[in-house]
Amino acid sequence: MRPWLLNYLGPLLEKLVSAHTLVVITDEEVAKPYLPTIIESLQNWNPGARTLSRAIPSGERHKTRDTWAALTDWMLAERCGRDTAVVALGGGVVGDVAGFVAATFMRGVPFVQCPTSLLAMVDASVGGKVGVDTPAGKNLVGAFHQPTAVLVDPTVLRTLPPSHRRAGLAEVLKHGIVADAAYLDQAVAIGPGLVDGTTTEWDGAELVDLIARSIEIKAEVVKQDEREAGIRQILNFGHTIGHAIEAESDYTLLHGDAISTGMVLESTLAERIGIAEPGTSAAVARALAAVGLPTTLPDGMSPDALVERMRADKKARAWRFMLALPRRVGEMATDAGGYGITVDETDLRAVL
Repeated sequence: MRPWLLNYLGPLLEKLVSAHTLVVITDEEVAKPYLPTIIESLQNWNPGARTLSRAIPSGERHKTRDTWAALTDWMLAERCGRDTAVVALGGGVVGDVAGFVAATFMRGVPFVQCPTSLLAMVDASVGGKVGVDTPAGKNLVGAFHQPTAVLVDPTVLRTLPPSHRRAGLAEVLKHGIVADAAYLDQAVAIGPGLVDGTTTEWDGAELVDLIARSIEIKAEVVKQDEREAGIRQILNFGHTIGHAIEAESDYTLLHGDAISTGMVLESTLAERIGIAEPGTSAAVARALAAVGLPTTLPDGMSPDALVERMRADKKARAWRFMLALPRRVGEMATDAGGYGITVDETDLRAVL
């Protein structure tokens, strides 16, 4: 991670990947301010390599098998081979789609993550999960494919809308809730200024440290359990209910906003079934509300519809609801089955 890193992406990639063709996948919003400079940098520093670029439509609605197919068909038409490397330039949607392209094209080619949103920097770009959504739910088709490198430039956050910076904080705060209560306090203190841009130095140490610690927490967990058989399940906190909320909104809600509400409801569930200490859900809600994140379901959202969405959740086992739940702020609960806690539908419905 380094401020202004995208300005010299060319020499960095020259050291990181050896490829005849570099394929930059971005989205239409990110392409406007960044793509021309990056293409010029890549071509200047590695004139022997061919550089291609493609911008997909922005937004979660375009994280689909159709987008994946269009990208891979285009790469085949351009005669890309196994000596290709993919560069994912964008937020979480771009990283997931481009990573899935890299995981499947010619049975796997290298890729580099260049996240341009806070959410992608601290979550989507770290850990090797890539994939696309389906009508049945989020991330149901995908793979594990680790990037060759993740290149984080915190200065790009200055160009994000405040709503997107706020949504990214949901994953930052989640890392504090699941693993580091002191870090949660730090993030809550910094968060409001980061959202509105009034007190944040985009190339300053405070922001760099905030992002670095969030990445460190996730990377430490992933290192222990890359394939999500054990402790990595704690990173799913808020995501069972949150993904259902996001999908039920037809992806009009930002991911972080949906996950924020999911964390509050899942911590409430943990208290209801006697797993979490009393007051845990209130503490989670206070932290999220302090940075402006939502803590309640959107008006008119049907609990029945959410439950049906959760039946298709990829974390479910034998059609049972399985969630990662907190014991207290900074510590997640376990049972005999590990970090995935099986809950009854009656209890789940009671908190919706």
